[in-house]
This record gives sequence, structure tokens and C-alpha cells, in this order.
Amino acid sequence: MTGHDLVAALVVCQLAAPAATLVLVGLPALAGRALSEQVTARIVGGGFAAGFLAAISVLGLLATRGFTPEVVHSGTWFAVGHHEATVNLVADALSVPYVCFSTGLCWLVNSFAGRYLHREPGFTRFFILLSLFGTGMNLMVLADSIDVLFAGWEFVGISSALLIGFFFERRNAIDAALRAYTTYRICDVGLLAAGVLIHRAVGSGDFERVFGAEWPHSVCLVPAGTATAVSLLLAFAALGKTAQVPFSGWLPRAMEGPTPSSAIFYGALSIHAGAYVLLRCEALLDAAPVARAALILIGAGSALHASLVGRVQTDLKSMLAYASMTQASLILVEIGLGWRVIPLVHVVGHAILRSLQILRSPSALHDRHELEAAIGGHPDLGGWSPIAWLPARAQAAVYRIALERGFEEMAVMRGVVGPATRLLERMAAAERAWVAWLGERRVRREGSRR
Repeated sequence: MTGHDLVAALVVCQLAAPAATLVLVGLPALAGRALSEQVTARIVGGGFAAGFLAAISVLGLLATRGFTPEVVHSGTWFAVGHHEATVNLVADALSVPYVCFSTGLCWLVNSFAGRYLHREPGFTRFFILLSLFGTGMNLMVLADSIDVLFAGWEFVGISSALLIGFFFERRNAIDAALRAYTTYRICDVGLLAAGVLIHRAVGSGDFERVFGAEWPHSVCLVPAGTATAVSLLLAFAALGKTAQVPFSGWLPRAMEGPTPSSAIFYGALSIHAGAYVLLRCEALLDAAPVARAALILIGAGSALHASLVGRVQTDLKSMLAYASMTQASLILVEIGLGWRVIPLVHVVGHAILRSLQILRSPSALHDRHELEAAIGGHPDLGGWSPIAWLPARAQAAVYRIALERGFEEMAVMRGVVGPATRLLERMAAAERAWVAWLGERRVRREGSRR
């Protein structure tokens, strides 16, 4: 077996391992013979372990070759005219380190969830969705075409929404899942439209036709106008996943899901999916200063918003959600500034830290209560804030703005959701009137014939 064949086999294993666990656990559950908790957790954990070991092996092999990219061509999904939808995977300096830490975190969360969800009625359902998420995440990261990336992106989105609504007996969980799903679907239009533009420009979704050379030294191969349009669409798609203003309202609500899924989705991986896509297409951003400026402005504004609102949250998971939003916003600013390696290191470091913080949040609350009991009151948080320089009335105004979450949701509800709902209601009423008119007309015709 040649070196290329070995790398190709290991890359496929990174994707096939979690996908196999999805089948092994899902099929018995579908047949009404769900596996035991211990067997389920071990199968899913074994799949993530195999994927992690394969990713580490590929990382070692690439390091010996100076991280020269290896592309695995799996054929053409379909072809229409001169347009081709290919199924290609790539192992390079961006995808392999990302798969290493994402699969490793899924493995860690799997071990935690096996104990955390013990005797939970939806135990098997959680691990099926975790396997679906791991498969989609690896597919998105290893994708060497916009078509494969979009498929992985959708797997991540649907598993995320279903896990937010995991406790479906609670109305808040269902509302939060619908809020996240709606936000995802609106912003996913950007990624889908970007794929259409790429196909129109180069006749294929392959990234090697859009930007050349290996990451992080890739260069744009399409005209500046096309690069700007695609970059703006990709940025729009990333805003939903990274919960940027005005699409940030779903993130604190997403904490309605189980703690393990909150850690892996909104502390580590899902919230950084948009940043990964932008890093993968960084060459397009280099040729699109307008898109880069938009990322800097939106990211900086969202970071300020999340930092301010997160300071007045009364529950730990909401505080961590806004902390994740702040860091994701700063990562977008870094990408907009044209940095490549620094945002990748920031993503990995923040994902590991935040996921562990969320996993430990129940214990942290217990520890804080014990500390308060020991010292006989609330501990002094200390710390410095620039808000302390403001006059008292200004501080009160800032505090109220933070409590109202920057009035973002009110503006979205009044300026977007309300008008859209009224428009749809009027369209529905017009449709009912039109159907009733057609029915009356048909009845009159039948009566005249008789």
C-alpha cells in the first residue's frame, strides 16, 4: 500500500467510524430492540475513538511530508450538463487538526453522557443524534467541495435542533428548538446560494477550482466580483451558526438541551462551524475586502453585545452561552483581519475550555453554594470594568440595556417576525378566499349542467 493509499484509507475511516455507529445503534432502535445503555455508549465511544486514532495517524503522516494536502476522490455524485457534484475529501493543515480535536471532544462527551443520562428515557436517541452530529462534523471539515460541505453542514444543523428539543415534554425546549431551526434555515440560504454561484463560475463545487495552493497559503482563482458575492453569502451563513447579531437570540435558549450536547454544540463545535467554513474559504475573503469589513464590524458589535448582556445573566449556562458568543465574535474579527493560523488556534483553545466549563457547570454551582456557606455570604467577585467610569445614570441605562439583551429580540420581533407573520396570515386568508370562490364557481357550474 502506497503512502497516498494509506492516507486515503485513514481519511475515509475518520468519516466512516462515526457513521458506522449511527447504523449499529440506530437500526436496532428503529426495529424496536434498542441496545442497552452500556452497549450503546461503548459502540458510539468506540466509533469516535477509531476516528480520533485515524485522525492522529493522518496528522503524523502529513507532518512528515510538510503538510502537503492529500485529496481523496470518491467519484461524482451527479452531473448535469457541464456542472458536476463531486464527493471529494481533503486532508491538510486545516482539516486534520480540526478533525482531531472535534472527534476527541465527541469521544469525551460520549463518556460523560453515558453516566449523565443514565436511565433517561431518551438515552438511545441522544447517542444516535450524537453520532449523526459527529458524522456531519467530520464530513463538513473534510469536504473538498461545497456540495459535500453543505451536506455535513445540514447534518450538524438538524442534529443540533433535535438535541435542543431533546426534552420534548417541556414547551420551552420545543420553542427553543424551533427558534434555532428557523435561524439555521434562514442563514443556510447563504451557503446554498454560494454553492450555486461557485458552480456557475467554475462548473463544479470543487474547492481546488476556486482557490489554489495549500492552506494557509491558498490564492483566489475566480474574479473579484464572484469572490465578493460568494464571501458575503458565506459570511451570512456563518452568522446563524455563530449566533451573531441579529441572529443571536437562539443561543441562550439552546441551553434547554442536555448539558453534554450544550457543551459539544454551543461551547465547542457547532458554534465554530461558521468560522471553519470562512477559514476554508479564506482565499475568497482575501479578494473581498467588503466581506472582510462586514465580518469585522458585525463581529466587533456582537462581541460587545454578548459581553455586556452576559454580565447580567442569573444562571450559569446562559453566562457561558454569551461567553461563547463573545469568543466566536472575536474569531470572526480575526478572520476578517486576514489572519489564518491565529483563528484556528483560538477556535481549538476556546472549544476545549468552554466545553469543559459547561460539562462542569452543575458541579460548579454545587461548589459555589458550599463556598457561600463556608464564608457566610457571597464571595467578592472583584474585577475591573470600564462601566465603572460612567456616571450613575449612565450605568443604570447600560444595566437596563443589558437586562433587555440590547433590545435585539424586540427589534427583530417588531421589525421582521411581526410583519412576516402578518404577511403570511394575509396570504393564507387570500388563499382560503380564492379556494372558496373556486368551490362556489364549481358548484354553480354543476348546478347549471343539471
